[in-house]
Amino acid sequence: MTVNQILDMVLRIVLRRGVNWGINKGIDLASGKGKSAAEMTPEERKQAQDAKATAQRARKMARITRRMF
Repeated sequence: MTVNQILDMVLRIVLRRGVNWGINKGIDLASGKGKSAAEMTPEERKQAQDAKATAQRARKMARITRRMF
């Protein structure tokens, strides 16, 4: 392996983790509507948890689909 290939590999790993982190933060913010758990009513808290669980299932299904094809 050349140095260029190693750098590309490391950069790809770092970039993937950064993008995934950003996507997860955005989903968490959207599902919680920007409020902390203490500021939410019990109904909002339940809705935020459901939205987060749905997003996790969607990410899992996307990973499974990518592995199939």
